[in-house]
Amino acid sequence: MKILQINNCHFRRGGADVVYLNTGELLESFGNEVIYFSVKNKRNKKTKFEKYFIEGIDFLNTSFFNKILSLPRFFYSNESKRKLHKLINTYNPEIAHIHLYKGGLTPSILKVLKKKKIPVVITLHDYGLLDPHNLLLDGNLNISEKCINGSAFNCVIEKSNRNSYILSLVSAVEYVFHSTFFPFDKYFDTIIAVSKFSQSKHLESKKFNWSIEHLYNFSPLLNIVEEPTKENPKYLLYFGRLSKEKGIKTLIKAVEGLDGKVNLKIVGTGSLDSEFKEYIQENNLSYIQLLGFKKGEELQKLIKESLFVVVPSEWYENNPMTIIESYCFSVPVIGSRIGGIPEIINDGETGYTYEMGNVKCLTNAIEKGINLPANKYMMMKQKARLFAEENFSPELHYSKLIEFYNKTIEKTKEE
Repeated sequence: MKILQINNCHFRRGGADVVYLNTGELLESFGNEVIYFSVKNKRNKKTKFEKYFIEGIDFLNTSFFNKILSLPRFFYSNESKRKLHKLINTYNPEIAHIHLYKGGLTPSILKVLKKKKIPVVITLHDYGLLDPHNLLLDGNLNISEKCINGSAFNCVIEKSNRNSYILSLVSAVEYVFHSTFFPFDKYFDTIIAVSKFSQSKHLESKKFNWSIEHLYNFSPLLNIVEEPTKENPKYLLYFGRLSKEKGIKTLIKAVEGLDGKVNLKIVGTGSLDSEFKEYIQENNLSYIQLLGFKKGEELQKLIKESLFVVVPSEWYENNPMTIIESYCFSVPVIGSRIGGIPEIINDGETGYTYEMGNVKCLTNAIEKGINLPANKYMMMKQKARLFAEENFSPELHYSKLIEFYNKTIEKTKEE
């Protein structure tokens, strides 16, 4: 099958980009021809399709004057439309699979796909079909559902985009433009949610007449044969973005309350970098380490040698790759009960869940974990791995994805 994979990034920046590239590699491993369409970037993975990629715009880091000049490009890209048209004419894909496209490739691609009668599948990596700023958070990074069935301009009132009225207005206008002229339920033939939580949230919306499928993410790490680690795990691990909605403050306070009974390693960078560093130094928390950005084998080693990975999120996480990758290495997870997290942590079996934002509850969950008898801990590790094999395997994902592709192609033929 010839499959067009579409995403704003052709490098591993965030979870959605990882899934996009992993999906392409998975499809190719089963003999499919994968065609890529994305935005140019010096960090991009090398591909022969680069000449069809469009020039990017750094809307956030440009001057106010340039922001005004580039505003139309944020809504609609003629270059994206033109180059996608050329790519399709050259390679004739049978189906298109979209990941992220808003603000980069823009909805101009939808017009081309519709005109060319190419069936379209989209994976919901965030809440961009419900919320102008994609995350269902207000400007203070607290959960807000006002846009699900309310006006998109609630985003402006709450300064959802980086706590800025101007940026939030741009997001709201873009959303209204998009949903009016390119309504989601008319331009996407199949919509895939990567968590049951996301599926249910999207079905709550009365704005669109849509049906939504469900398919968890997967990880190729599951197929890596690993030697069991010889050292006993001695620390908790957090890896991801360092920002308020990730709940790392709650995690630090929970570990602090254990008075050094367990070490915590924090991997990642973000807006709260310096604040965390200062807090750890001022309070002499030598058992908490900030390790900065890690990737590849170095990150994998940190995961494998950890006692538990902790996902203390305080927003609607979708289907965190953090949990999936941890399970692949037989590492259980402690996570907050919010979004798609509790549906993939069997409490007491593959890890523990706790009340979101509650320091005492998280401290209790950690204490349970570090006090587990060795035989019960080993059983938990085995169950984490088994859960991954049953839910996140590349082979399972491929069979279901191809099934969705074939159904989508058949459905569009009948229309």
